[in-house]
This record gives sequence, structure tokens and C-alpha cells, in this order.
Amino acid sequence: MNASERIDKQIADLNDWRGEVLARLRKLILAADAGITEEWKWMGTPTWSKNSVICIANPHKGKVKLTFSHGAALKDPKKLLNSMLEGSRWRAIDIFEGDKINEHALKNLLQEAIAFDSAAKPSKAKKTRLASKAKTRSRCWAS
Repeated sequence: MNASERIDKQIADLNDWRGEVLARLRKLILAADAGITEEWKWMGTPTWSKNSVICIANPHKGKVKLTFSHGAALKDPKKLLNSMLEGSRWRAIDIFEGDKINEHALKNLLQEAIAFDSAAKPSKAKKTRLASKAKTRSRCWAS
């Protein structure tokens, strides 16, 4: 299975409010930028990246956690980030059953995270991976 299929399966297997929340977050993340890539990392974590990891989402027993890899660098005027606030890099939003998602504010936060990611220069290893992906894509469509 590819990453998108694994995320689909994870959402379907949740069978409760967490699956609905994860599906909604995924839709908002993918709509934020056409260049976002879905990945499946760390033995079961939906991950969205462009030049680097932008955010990850994990369903936990009583919440869904949306974690921004450079969350500490983001402005958060609507105070969406409510978890991992002591860290020097990562910040998260813990969403509990019944919580309403301020989609407008989340879209703004996602746009800021994407802009931060775009401003950061990709590492040499990341450039190599991106070039390799581009070659693979071009071979897939070359027929």
C-alpha cells in the first residue's frame, strides 16, 4: 500500500469521531497547497511534507494530535496550538471529542507553516530525494 492508502485505511479502521476528525484535517492540509506530499512515517504516522515535514497527525485514545514540525516558529494569533508548548521546535493541536475546529484559523496556520517550509532551504539529502522522486515520476508518465 502507498501512503495515501495507508492513511485511508487508518481513518476507516478508527470507526469513531477520531476518524472523522483525521479525515477533515487531511482534507484541509491537502487543500492548503497542491505541492504537499502525503507520507507514512515512523511505523504508522500520517505525514504531510513539501521541502520538509510540515505536520503529522496521530489518533490517540482520547484525542487527535496535529503536530507542526516548526510550530515554535509560527505565529498563532488564534491560539490553536495547545500542546507541546515548551519545546523549541514542535508544537501541536490536541483535538478532543466534541471540539470545534476553527477551519479558517487552521488554514491560516497551515499556510504559514507552508511558507516557513518554503523559505527554508532543503538539505542536500532532501534535494537528492526530491530529484529521485522527480525522475521516478517522469518514468511513470513516460509511456
